[in-house]
Amino acid sequence: MSKQNSSGAISIAPFRYALAVEYVGAAYRGWQLQAHDKVPTIQAEVERALSVVANHPVQVVCAGRTDAGVNASHQVIHFDSWAERDERAWVLGTNCHLPDDISIKWATVVPGCFHARFSARERRYRYLIYTSPSRPAVLAEGVTWTHRTLNTERMQEAAEHLLGEHDFTSYRAVGCQARSPVREIRKLSVYQSGRLVVIDVSANAFLHHMVRNIAGVLMAVGAGDRSPDWALEVLQARDRRQGGVTAPPDGLYFVDVRYPDIFRLPPSDPGPYFLS
Repeated sequence: MSKQNSSGAISIAPFRYALAVEYVGAAYRGWQLQAHDKVPTIQAEVERALSVVANHPVQVVCAGRTDAGVNASHQVIHFDSWAERDERAWVLGTNCHLPDDISIKWATVVPGCFHARFSARERRYRYLIYTSPSRPAVLAEGVTWTHRTLNTERMQEAAEHLLGEHDFTSYRAVGCQARSPVREIRKLSVYQSGRLVVIDVSANAFLHHMVRNIAGVLMAVGAGDRSPDWALEVLQARDRRQGGVTAPPDGLYFVDVRYPDIFRLPPSDPGPYFLS
């Protein structure tokens, strides 16, 4: 890629940068820019801050868009810029212009063939459920609260039915625009960490509301409202109406993305940081 200036000289190709972004989604209508510029989104804030550091308008591409209220501890983005800045300057400079609920974790130069979305081989989410008779006050917007006791062994038994490649029509939003409902879940584990029940899921890609719908089914199983086999029944129905309640966005975190080793991205720290 090259650029011709007003004198006709050909300049070198722009740099392509990859960054990891962490954010709390409670105050935003999701990652993606909205048609109405007064709607707050994470993408809008990140592009605004990066544009200040780059000294020109910047457009970014993310590994996976998140919905309103959803959080991220390791979202990966890329953008192109003619501005030459060292990695520390991109991180510290951009963070100076971001609100407190969004932060750049690292930045690095990547080859021009790198694409935050299309180069990704696997994405990972964690869903955090705070189990307690009383609602939490600390980090209340970072977890989903239930006063009921959840049996993680039953939830794990149900989760086993969802491993592998399947048609996840029953586990996606009715308005999901993905052309195919087929996805491959490569890992799905449920475990207890203090008062938190953690649903940890990795797949080649996810459908709209897929993780929240899985969480809703597993929570019903864990609470004893349904048997573990219900997760399979829902899957085989291929009908969203059979899938029960969509779990709230508060406890959902985009925590990791896997790329081919050739890109040599910094090691990930899935998080969120308070999860032991």
